[in-house]
Amino acid sequence: MEEVHHVVAPPHKSTFQKLKARLKETFFPDDPLRQFKGQPLKTKFVLGAQYFFPILQWGPNYTFQLFKSDLIAGLTIASLAIPQGISYAKLANLPPIVGLYSSFVPPLVYAVLGSSRDLAVGPVSIASLVLGSMLRQEVSPTTDPLLFLQLAFTSTFFAGLFQASLGILRLGFIIDFLSKAILIGFMAGAAIIVSLQQLKSLLGITHFTKQMGLVPVMTSVFHNVHEWSWQTILMGICFLMLLLLARHISIRKPKLFWVSAGAPLVSVIISTILVFAIKGQNHGISVIGKLQEGINPPSWNMLRFHGSHLGLVIKTGIITGILSLTEGIAVGRTFAALRNYKVDGNKEMMAIGFMNVVGSFTSCYVTTGAFSRSAVNNNAGAKSAVSNVVMSVTVMVTLLFLMPLFQYTPNVVLGAIIVTAVIGLIDIPAACLIWRIDKFDFIVMLTAFFGVIFISVQHGLALAVGLSTFKILLQITRPKTVMLGKIPGTDIYRNLHQYKEAVRVPGFLILSIEAPINFANITYLNERTLRWIEDEEDNKKEYSSLQFVILEMSAVSAIDTSGISLFRDLKAALEKKGIELVLVNPLAEVIEKLKRVDEADEFIPAQNLFLTVGEAVASLSTAMKNQSTIPEGAHTIMPHY
Repeated sequence: MEEVHHVVAPPHKSTFQKLKARLKETFFPDDPLRQFKGQPLKTKFVLGAQYFFPILQWGPNYTFQLFKSDLIAGLTIASLAIPQGISYAKLANLPPIVGLYSSFVPPLVYAVLGSSRDLAVGPVSIASLVLGSMLRQEVSPTTDPLLFLQLAFTSTFFAGLFQASLGILRLGFIIDFLSKAILIGFMAGAAIIVSLQQLKSLLGITHFTKQMGLVPVMTSVFHNVHEWSWQTILMGICFLMLLLLARHISIRKPKLFWVSAGAPLVSVIISTILVFAIKGQNHGISVIGKLQEGINPPSWNMLRFHGSHLGLVIKTGIITGILSLTEGIAVGRTFAALRNYKVDGNKEMMAIGFMNVVGSFTSCYVTTGAFSRSAVNNNAGAKSAVSNVVMSVTVMVTLLFLMPLFQYTPNVVLGAIIVTAVIGLIDIPAACLIWRIDKFDFIVMLTAFFGVIFISVQHGLALAVGLSTFKILLQITRPKTVMLGKIPGTDIYRNLHQYKEAVRVPGFLILSIEAPINFANITYLNERTLRWIEDEEDNKKEYSSLQFVILEMSAVSAIDTSGISLFRDLKAALEKKGIELVLVNPLAEVIEKLKRVDEADEFIPAQNLFLTVGEAVASLSTAMKNQSTIPEGAHTIMPHY
């Protein structure tokens, strides 16, 4: 008989060593300290400064040639940032000027702390919508605008504090609970809600519902038909068609990205001139009105850390913080992969977090890396975060000298700009792909989508996260177990259901457990294994009498105290039936714990441990043959491996 390889326990480690290794893999999988090993103190100091301030890493090598590319990109995204900033602030029920403030200070902070070359920072539609809708549940932006503004700045502070804490404590895996299916459904639902909210501006309605759901919005639209303004509707349709045409051209011909990037600013300029010329405000066309001039005033004295609204701002900050952080990191990683460089997720969390904390002190609300703006930044040839600086300086010039020009900008054009921007969030091909790959994920996506549309933005998101968590719990408590068979002519054992050519081995029941074993699933695994055995006994006419149950454990990466009891219970149940329990390839943690509770080799004897199913079947088959050839009454000795 061929040599059978022994199953050995891993080298001994103390509890402290194990805890240290586990914490390192959990919080420091990228091992950020490896670059400091073996370096002199001065070099360590420089590397440390570069880690926390990435601008010190690429700044010394920055050239005028790179600046020319960043200058063009920065001016291009500024043309998009100015109208978007005004529009998104109105979406958040904030004064339009706050949107421009939020496109000035945060990009400067990100340029120093951020590690992405392509991320263009500013307000985004999703965070604006969630911030405005959550705060409006308790405070009206029209009857108490000052309190609403204070709560918005305070929510931004908590969002930044939460984001920075995730990066500092390296807890970024928390945002991974927002799966791709959740985000696709949530984004699509939010895009529709955002678009429906713009019907107020596109139709010229004065009295509009404060609720966000589909039903109340549409009810409000048709109950106020008498407020519809044909002048506003005509202007809205014209500029919406112009913006959609520009977007279509840029999608069809990516080299013409500047058409879509410049269309919002061109629309603002043309509509402003038109309204000023025809005195549109006298004909039912609402305008922004006079905006405050000057750069961001300080707002740290407006933060409210007390009172009855503290719980609301903390909740709003955490939710908007998670959403904006998810979008920012996803966008940064997407363009980093396209341009073959790496983005450190934890550094990005710290950068976006500190950016929002500083923003809350300087009259800004929640900002992150916007996908549309970053795509324009990338297409315009940005080489570094300097493009954000150029955009910020352009916005500063606008705040100082150009604000009177926006006095006659019609709200209907801002609504059209928002609708055009959020349409890209509806990703139908991605939804179809999810349907083809995983039907449960598709249900999760629909839950997020319909929850946002019919209930509320935050409740729709919470429902989808809850359903995804339920899926994870289901996978933990009901792990997959499959029966293995032998591929003829080989020593390979595979799933009988998947590989039709695989055949059963007489006298053996070979099962594969494909999940860690813990207290949550031992009852199921015990009952499922015994059911396999009962099925075998029912089929004993077709197959020879069952003598061995082999558990293939290559996928069992971990086991707890309750999991150990599973083998004890199984062994006792099988012994009553005259069947032996055999384990194949128990991994390091599993075999270590088994040895710890079974020092006398009585629980799972060494001859019942094997590295491969092939070796187990070969060895046990030989033992069965030897036992069958011994005359009746003779004593048998099982080989010890």
